[in-house]
Amino acid sequence: MSKKILITGSTDGIGLAAAKMLAAAGHTVLLHGRNATKLAAVEKLLSALPGGGDVESYPADLSRMADVEALANAVAAKHQTLDVLINNAGVFKTSTPVTADGLDVRFVVNTLAPYLLTQRLLPLLDQTGRIINLSSAAQSPVNLQALAGNIRLPDMAAYSQSKLAITMWSRTMAENLKGEGPIVVSVNPGSMLGTKMVKDAFGVSGGDVRIGAEILYRAALDDEFSAASGQYFDNDSGRFAPPHPDALDPNKSAEVLAAIKRILAEINSN
Repeated sequence: MSKKILITGSTDGIGLAAAKMLAAAGHTVLLHGRNATKLAAVEKLLSALPGGGDVESYPADLSRMADVEALANAVAAKHQTLDVLINNAGVFKTSTPVTADGLDVRFVVNTLAPYLLTQRLLPLLDQTGRIINLSSAAQSPVNLQALAGNIRLPDMAAYSQSKLAITMWSRTMAENLKGEGPIVVSVNPGSMLGTKMVKDAFGVSGGDVRIGAEILYRAALDDEFSAASGQYFDNDSGRFAPPHPDALDPNKSAEVLAAIKRILAEINSN
């Protein structure tokens, strides 16, 4: 049966490769990207795949919460239901590491934006739905002051903390939704794959991005993930595995989630 799947950050890298696989299999793919011209080109490319499913595109800058809200509204205005949300978009190294709200862009795009988008789209996802959040093998304890924009961090520290933060809220949300909503899983798609992010950050070509795309395809569709809510899949080892210990600590996870909600409320009030 054809699924309706939204993939953020689907104009290049793992997101684009996964979108191609899903569209080619006949699924309806809702593309997202920051660059409207690039997004239109990808939509045209995927729409031309033989036997492919419907393809739509939604431009938004995930470093701006107003754009995240607009993205959710645009999807909800056109679709009453959604089967899968893949929060794939991510940032590691950038020339503009601080957003207009004074926050580190890694925390904003990698942690806050997917949380807000997920919250807004939850009414479209029923108990058979799936929320797949891109984590990483790079996870380190979250400094709540850095999350709030009060402390500046080096690229790797900000990235690894943002990836633990999304892993933590994924697990907490899964616990809160258990039996009443979609499953929520976090996935490390594979380390040092050949994405633009890896090339810009480390200056290496990296591995085949299809490695990451294939695990997202499986997470979106395969039965092995149907009862995996709250779990973390490590594609480096090819199995469900324990995340960073902080993600298993309900008190620390609650602190991170409370900070996320507080920051989003402050942004909304400004």
